[in-house]
Amino acid sequence: MTLDDILAGLFPNGSKIEMTGAIIAGQAILPGGGPIHVLGITQGQPLGVDEAIVLAGRVIEIIKSKDRAPILFLVDSASQRMSRRDELLGLSEYLSHHAKTLLLAQAAGHSTVGLLYGGSAAGAFIATALATATLVALPGAQPAVMDLPSMARVTKLPIDVLKTKAEATPVFAPGLANMVQTGGIHIVWDDRAPLAPQLAAVLERSAERDDRARLGAKRGGRRKAVEIADRVLALASASSQEA
Repeated sequence: MTLDDILAGLFPNGSKIEMTGAIIAGQAILPGGGPIHVLGITQGQPLGVDEAIVLAGRVIEIIKSKDRAPILFLVDSASQRMSRRDELLGLSEYLSHHAKTLLLAQAAGHSTVGLLYGGSAAGAFIATALATATLVALPGAQPAVMDLPSMARVTKLPIDVLKTKAEATPVFAPGLANMVQTGGIHIVWDDRAPLAPQLAAVLERSAERDDRARLGAKRGGRRKAVEIADRVLALASASSQEA
């Protein structure tokens, strides 16, 4: 599906969304009549300091409006822009700032939903798609926190070893199915069905607490994360009560 097809399917009641370079921003009308903010990075472009600060500024403007309308963040990007200029300007801080604005928006009452319809990888994926409260995807999306060749360079493990681990453990493997199994992606939408009702269903549940670790445990992709998190919370609670 093209971006135009996706927007038309999501917002049959109309939208006013502008594209500047690889960035989209604007508003649309949900089938129920309410507004929704639409942001995103598109065209498979990398996310650099320029894009991150513009998108973060847009999120801050939305928060200041105090309308509490949901935010849909569309993602089709490469990884972060790994240029000398971006690195010297502090790319990691820009990406962190952008992720924090999405977390702040959720805390301020805006349901945040990420829609991965293309590719995304590494820091760009973490700072956009994974920074939303609920992440969904369309078939054919290609998420990767880190591809296996990059992982081999970082861990110093042979690529064949990592391929073997990826076959047995989803957290080692890029790809849509693995990200779903770990709970990182809540659901893969049916692109043969109308998109607007599927968005409405996600918005109805997006106010609930982050359940990615529990989904990962249920799906067998992250067997220990939720257990460890619950133990940490229990220990912290017991410690505070003793104090």
